[in-house]
Amino acid sequence: MNKMVTITVDGARIETPEGMNVLEAALEAGICIPNLCYIPSVTPLGACRVCIVEVVQNGRSKMTASCTLEAKEGMVIRAHSEDIIRARRNIVELLLAEAPNSRAIQDLAARVGVTRVRYPMRNNSCVLCGRCVRVCDEIWQSKSLGFVGRGRNRHVALPFNKRPEFCKRCNACIDLCPMTITPCPGPMKEPAVCGLCGSQLSMAEDTPDTCVWCELGRGFQCARWQLKGVLNTT
Repeated sequence: MNKMVTITVDGARIETPEGMNVLEAALEAGICIPNLCYIPSVTPLGACRVCIVEVVQNGRSKMTASCTLEAKEGMVIRAHSEDIIRARRNIVELLLAEAPNSRAIQDLAARVGVTRVRYPMRNNSCVLCGRCVRVCDEIWQSKSLGFVGRGRNRHVALPFNKRPEFCKRCNACIDLCPMTITPCPGPMKEPAVCGLCGSQLSMAEDTPDTCVWCELGRGFQCARWQLKGVLNTT
């Protein structure tokens, strides 16, 4: 049986198994930490950085991705400090500029309060979250997908751009890709978010750190919705 430890997230004391990542511990306690690339039961990558938090130790704090941060006894976490909110909004703004027609990223923008984008729109179809690569490798053990190239040339591809014979055609890579959800009716042609999903957050206006089981993130299966599925089947 795993040793239980107590951590503090935004002032709330949470008891969780030692070694569980802080993102899951917070979500299970009902504290909303927005996330994109994380998939429960798959090795965390920390690629999108949306789930960043502050770790406070000896009067100093540092920012890190909560999905790769293991819970330890006495750990103090700030998930919604002013610095974190500012940094998280900037990260989501950059993601939205990269893929403005992604429903998943539009939902994230609504959740963190991003309404306009200051960066050039690229309209790419991939933000390198790595969800498809990791589920293909670790869940289906197919290794049909992988990252290719570096820097601006980095992308996800099949070996030699051909579907290998060992691909299981499970479509898990498609199901978990945040780019494959049907986008909002209005395409993002201007540097702004349409705001059609803003009403989902009406219950969270006074408690922005609380998970209210909003529909934002359900389509691309954010970690909170995936944990609900796991909990409902155990």
